[in-house]
Amino acid sequence: QDQLVESGGDSVQAGGSLRLSCQASGYTSTTACMGWFRQAPGKEREGVAIIHSSGPTKYADFVKGRFTISKDNAKNTLSLQMSSLQPEDTAMYYCAASRSMLCYALFRRTDFGIWGQGTQVTVSS
Repeated sequence: QDQLVESGGDSVQAGGSLRLSCQASGYTSTTACMGWFRQAPGKEREGVAIIHSSGPTKYADFVKGRFTISKDNAKNTLSLQMSSLQPEDTAMYYCAASRSMLCYALFRRTDFGIWGQGTQVTVSS
């Protein structure tokens, strides 16, 4: 059974850094894309960063070079290194996986069918 388990969320001051991790199990290691999405209260879930199984990465514009997504295939883990965090980065962060051949080209939430439970990131000013 596919399973994704996130960790690393915390409360930090503006300008701080966090590293989120996602442990994958089951068949998630054979997916086409893995990525991070986030959802703030009252807002829709939005894409943060994705990584294709062959290595290329893609980021949302609001990341602006502050976040780095990476994947350790040997350990079946996905990470998101976040720096220069701002209060607007406060959200629940979700790890997700997709088997869609369009997942990288479209970077679309609806193409991701495997989701973790989320980890909370809170940034205070």
